[in-house]
Amino acid sequence: MSDASPRRRGRPRTFDREGALAVAMREFWERGFEPVSIAELTAAMGITPPSLYAAFGDKKTLFREVVDSYQQTHGAFFGAALDAEASAREGVARALHTAAVEYTRPHRPAGCLVISAAVNCTAASTDIVTLLREQRAANVAALRGRIEADVAAGVLPMGTDCAGLAALVGAVLQGMSQQARDGASTAELHAVADAAMLAWPADGTATAT
Repeated sequence: MSDASPRRRGRPRTFDREGALAVAMREFWERGFEPVSIAELTAAMGITPPSLYAAFGDKKTLFREVVDSYQQTHGAFFGAALDAEASAREGVARALHTAAVEYTRPHRPAGCLVISAAVNCTAASTDIVTLLREQRAANVAALRGRIEADVAAGVLPMGTDCAGLAALVGAVLQGMSQQARDGASTAELHAVADAAMLAWPADGTATAT
């Protein structure tokens, strides 16, 4: 007599990959890359180590995916603000004030993941340090190109220190991120943004020093 009952099939995969990635992002953002162990990651993500390796690869591969996701979501505000304004100066002002809000949002780790996640990394994570440094450098280089375009178009005066202004913005963002992690308020970071913009020549009128 044949067995008419259906064959048992493997249990359907119920693993929420995007949800797990979001949890990993929060862990790395809040604590940094090295301080978070695989055991702590998997406990927070609600998965086993084999599931993490199967879905994301090793810890460094997971972190790289987290950085990509962060840049496309929470970290996308700077480029969006810059693109929304007609000039680099107006775009940077908007971006810095947006950073004051983004870096201090409640129920989210303070500051910027790309700025803070590798601060205390050892030599074992040199590639992670390099990854984030290159991300920041690329952002500064893109901003420099935008400033240079405004100089060429006569929006900013000839002689404007394009590299210096771009580097200043990068340094201000790093400082705002750290101040947010130290407990600075949104209003305090707005004040930092206002002060930083005093270093800029006014669009179309001021002369560079």
